[in-house]
Amino acid sequence: MTPRQRILKAIYPLIMLKGKLFPSKIDVQKNVLQAPSTTSIYHLELVLNNGSTITLSKYKGQKLVIVNTASNCGYTGQYNELENVFTEYKGKVMMLAFPANDFKNQETAADSTIAQFCKVNYGISFPIAQKTNVVKSASQHPIFQWLSSKEKNGWCSQAPTWNFCKYVINEEGILTHFFSQNISPTSKVFLESLV
Repeated sequence: MTPRQRILKAIYPLIMLKGKLFPSKIDVQKNVLQAPSTTSIYHLELVLNNGSTITLSKYKGQKLVIVNTASNCGYTGQYNELENVFTEYKGKVMMLAFPANDFKNQETAADSTIAQFCKVNYGISFPIAQKTNVVKSASQHPIFQWLSSKEKNGWCSQAPTWNFCKYVINEEGILTHFFSQNISPTSKVFLESLV
């Protein structure tokens, strides 16, 4: 862990106070009308950081949390919380991390370095994708195209606003929630989306 990463890890609780004390409308978005998706997410694929490819249909029947991540961000402490939630809900909830360098060069490392950082510093045991693009652009990953297009998912147009935005998909493949980086994975509102 670099000195900067140690500092960010230490001040993470202070960074999270904003979302706890002053959440905004964008921080928590819910599929209140229970709009079904117009196209299935289960046909989409991702390449893991070890080079193997998986199709999301592998996770049908479980809740799925998809989160864009970065190793040099004030919110990187969420890795620890995501791992704790993953461990607690094992078999019911699958986490998928998508490292991305879309926000101020906060993920410049190679995939192998990212994997090592996550394992050594946060004990991450859930799958980590190869580094990709998550913001709306020509190179946006197809999974994030689906997550941020209401024409595909049925209701949500919200692309990640920063690192550690979280999307929750239910057991039938319906996108149910978007949570910004300001919402902790251990917060009551996030955990309620998993039950």
